[in-house]
Amino acid sequence: MNLTPSVVVLCGSTRFKTHFEQANRALTLNGRIVLAPGVFGHADGIEPTDQEKTLLDALHLRKIDLADEVLVVNPGGYIGDSTRNEIAYAQRAGKPISYLHDAQADAARSTSRG
Repeated sequence: MNLTPSVVVLCGSTRFKTHFEQANRALTLNGRIVLAPGVFGHADGIEPTDQEKTLLDALHLRKIDLADEVLVVNPGGYIGDSTRNEIAYAQRAGKPISYLHDAQADAARSTSRG
């Protein structure tokens, strides 16, 4: 096992709680430290106040700061506005970004079948 495990932050819509849990489990079992949302408002039917939403967004940006890399949890290629902002923030910080669902690879595969 790597004595200095990398830190991965999961970004994406909180409507995909099950996908977050699966990614978290897989990465953890692979020896990675995982940072993820602590509140799944969409999936759990929780409507945070504007103040809470602002706080949660700021906390998640700090998680991006702490991470070595970002994994975007985007089933079906879905990326909403909040996630798009997090991706832009991570890009400005120079963090490597990967995607659970690679829409570009899917497009390339469908084009090659054409």
